[in-house]
Amino acid sequence: MTHPPGYITKIDDITELSEDDAAKLKTVEERFPFRSSEYYLSLIDWSDEHDPIRRIILPEPDELDNWGGELDPSTESSNTVLPGVQHKYGPTALMLVSEVCGGICRFCFRKRIFMDTDSETIKNLAENIEYIKNHPEISNVLLTGGDPPLMLATAKLEPVIQQLREIDHVKIIRIGSKMPAYNPYRIINDPSLLEMIEKYSTKDKRIYIMTQFNHPRELTEAAVEAIDLLTKAGAKPTNQTPILRGINDDPDVLGELLSKLAATGVSPYYIFQCRPTTGNQHFSVPVEEAYQIIEEAKVHCSGLAKRVKYVMSHKSGKIEILATDSNHTYMKYHQADTKENIGKLMVFTKNPDAKWFEDYGLPLSESSPDYQK
Repeated sequence: MTHPPGYITKIDDITELSEDDAAKLKTVEERFPFRSSEYYLSLIDWSDEHDPIRRIILPEPDELDNWGGELDPSTESSNTVLPGVQHKYGPTALMLVSEVCGGICRFCFRKRIFMDTDSETIKNLAENIEYIKNHPEISNVLLTGGDPPLMLATAKLEPVIQQLREIDHVKIIRIGSKMPAYNPYRIINDPSLLEMIEKYSTKDKRIYIMTQFNHPRELTEAAVEAIDLLTKAGAKPTNQTPILRGINDDPDVLGELLSKLAATGVSPYYIFQCRPTTGNQHFSVPVEEAYQIIEEAKVHCSGLAKRVKYVMSHKSGKIEILATDSNHTYMKYHQADTKENIGKLMVFTKNPDAKWFEDYGLPLSESSPDYQK
């Protein structure tokens, strides 16, 4: 595909699906909306009903399982200081600047913003900027959503970037986007976007593009070209992905993804534990199984690809899963909502069924008999 792709928002408009398959998926679409670019749908092998790209973007009846029972499992609402601004960790503020994406990931942990709920995105940009100005501890701002930068026209995104750049203590601007995977032509065909990045990603204050490549097949020739253009414009691409059942829970597939990312200059940053959001159970891999998959994936990777951290974005903080042995699982607060917990090591009795932090119960203390076993 060499032309800019359009977007499809109705299951009925996917010509590759049979009427029976479309009817099954429409029941899911009634609860959780569907959206994809034509480009991304073109990556699907329609002869394979288990195709990983299909699994990322097309609804599945399993989404109607009410596992987790939460649309906000990390309680982001408790960290919202203004409409569209979250401030959980001292140095970092999140700005939700759009509630639209180039595609809706079926495992999205913010699927609530695509549903019939009150908008959580910015309502008063001036007020949001003033909040960040008045909090000098904020050294980096993540623009997220939705897909803020690349669903917004560059003319609407640039004023946000410009005003953040005028705040001296904001050293890093991060732009969270899956558009390099969902629609790389948004980048390839917009010189003004690249000019804007070149203007505001300076030698001492960089713009980071937080990409989300979940599977190596997303790194197409067009996607790699988009990444190259962003890099040449001065942006620093960095990747995040959840570990997902049926998509990247194979060590060979995950290892290929990490290696390809490093080779194209995209730094592997985080592998997330899939959050227990309503409808996500069929994507979730138990923590200890996921840890082993990640470690096996790293075996044939270079050191640059091995920099990725396996973390859980829990309501109490960002928890890194460090290691397991025959009896224990070891975790550490990589970041925390209370300063005293940052860096705290926690040791748990192994639980092969655990998929989230609460599944482990209380950590063992060093004086516990189990801790010595």
